[in-house]
Amino acid sequence: MLKAEYEALFNHGGLKRIIISRNRAKYALIFVLLATSGLMFLLRNILTLEKLRWRNSSHTAFPQMRSAPPYQAHTFCSHMSREPTPDEALEDRYLLKAIAWPKLPARPAPAPLNQTSDPVHSLFTILPSKGQKEWHVGDQLEALVQMNDFQGSPKRYGGDFLVARLHSPDLGAGVAGKVVDHLNGSYSALFPLLWGGSAQVQITMVHSSEAVAVLQRLREERPNRVFFKSLFRSGNLSETTTCIPCLPLNYPQQPLCNYTNLHTGEPWYCLKPKLLSCDTRIKHAFGGYENPLFTNKEARLFQSRVNIKVVIHASGPDRINVSKIDETELENSTIKPEPDKYTPSGYYYKGTWRPLGGTSVRQFNDPSSITQCLTGKVIHMYGDSTMRQWYEYLSAFIPDFNLHRSKLGPLMAVDFKHNILMNYRCHGPPIRILPVSTSELRYVANEVDGLAGGPDTVVVFSIWAHFTSFPIEVYIRRMRHIRQALVRLLDRGPGTLVIIRSANFVAMDQTTSKHSSDWFSLQIDKVLRTMFKGLAAVFVDAWEMTLAHHSPHNIHPPPPIIKNMVDLILSRVCPDKKKS
Repeated sequence: MLKAEYEALFNHGGLKRIIISRNRAKYALIFVLLATSGLMFLLRNILTLEKLRWRNSSHTAFPQMRSAPPYQAHTFCSHMSREPTPDEALEDRYLLKAIAWPKLPARPAPAPLNQTSDPVHSLFTILPSKGQKEWHVGDQLEALVQMNDFQGSPKRYGGDFLVARLHSPDLGAGVAGKVVDHLNGSYSALFPLLWGGSAQVQITMVHSSEAVAVLQRLREERPNRVFFKSLFRSGNLSETTTCIPCLPLNYPQQPLCNYTNLHTGEPWYCLKPKLLSCDTRIKHAFGGYENPLFTNKEARLFQSRVNIKVVIHASGPDRINVSKIDETELENSTIKPEPDKYTPSGYYYKGTWRPLGGTSVRQFNDPSSITQCLTGKVIHMYGDSTMRQWYEYLSAFIPDFNLHRSKLGPLMAVDFKHNILMNYRCHGPPIRILPVSTSELRYVANEVDGLAGGPDTVVVFSIWAHFTSFPIEVYIRRMRHIRQALVRLLDRGPGTLVIIRSANFVAMDQTTSKHSSDWFSLQIDKVLRTMFKGLAAVFVDAWEMTLAHHSPHNIHPPPPIIKNMVDLILSRVCPDKKKS
């Protein structure tokens, strides 16, 4: 009977439905578990990819902001590179905003010379101390500058390029000031008082606002005012053609050789030789300067001892006396940044650079101290000739170095006894240089990607002097690739010490102003500081170190400044453990 009921129930599908129902519940549970695991795996991968994305590319100079429409550069160089990512486009907008310069008021025609800024007719006044009769170490000094034109009339708009320093020649002391543009023809120069005794204010007009407007036009409209040459050779046949990184849309319609770097995407083009192929290129060299660049009226804005780097005089006293403090107290004092005060990166006292912010600098005055510091270290130096100065200083100072000498580089120095390796290599084009083999022109980002890194590795670079004549987007793109490579290096080689040298002031006249003006360097320097802010790197402020020093400006600073720079970097390579 039970068997018959069972068969009847099965035949009518009852038991079958029960079994199917139980199976469905079991499979549903399995499905939910699988779906949950898959979702967790997907989220984990998304987070991992985001982390890798930050490491490789999105270390940017701008704070987190809402998304904006893609930035489109409008220079001759912009269309030659790949399309920027949304993050890169946003960073471009942020950087250009950070270096924006005040514009001249609209006029039907350029102002005549007698209505432009004249440093001789301009004056500055030291404002009295607030709430006290005496000046003390730790106070902030302010000088008010009024710019006038050649007729002695006050200027009513800003945009002049002024620099300021406070110095005491007898004490070997100096500090860079901060200039604030009030956009009405007046400026404030701010100085922290960091030593006792006499302190003299010096304010210099580097360029008038009208001259800066001309430099802006040159940078955007004449990016190839510095050009280059390449030598092509096959057997006894050789040809030379012009090379540039920025190809205007109206560039002569001739066949081109495309030498864009495959790894970084850095563009570089040469006109194709008439008889030889592109792969026969063997030499790169500086070609020359385009001329003329200035109109006759514009040339009058760039006159040495008239309106290029001319000192502005004071309407009254140009110096103050600061109440002295104990020498030991000065030696051990630390100036803490305050929100309402300007804090420079450092200052000179008795000819020695003293950085602010807690960093202690040792003096490396003999070869043995430098050798002891660098024992077991590998130092890689990249950049222009301002970086080569550091290499030459160290290689000449250490007697046990065996040098691989070359006129242009790459350079190498080895101390087998103390296990020290130091090398220098110039950066890739654009670079104004004597003829050099194209095989030796390598991009810094590529070289950094070939390093293992680690606690005994030091990477140093200074890249700015050969980029001053090009639109700022060219420099931004180069620094972005180097920054990405450094982020990857620090990730795979923890403990690697990265040191970045900034731009510095140069000697200027009408000719050098066209392609190497301090205003171009200032713009580059601001971009460099902004892009590498937050990266685990040491910043050597060559800008302030050359401005604060008494030596005349030179693209290659004199030995006393180089020694202070080298002491600073060696102090980071092997810090004083007691003071630390």
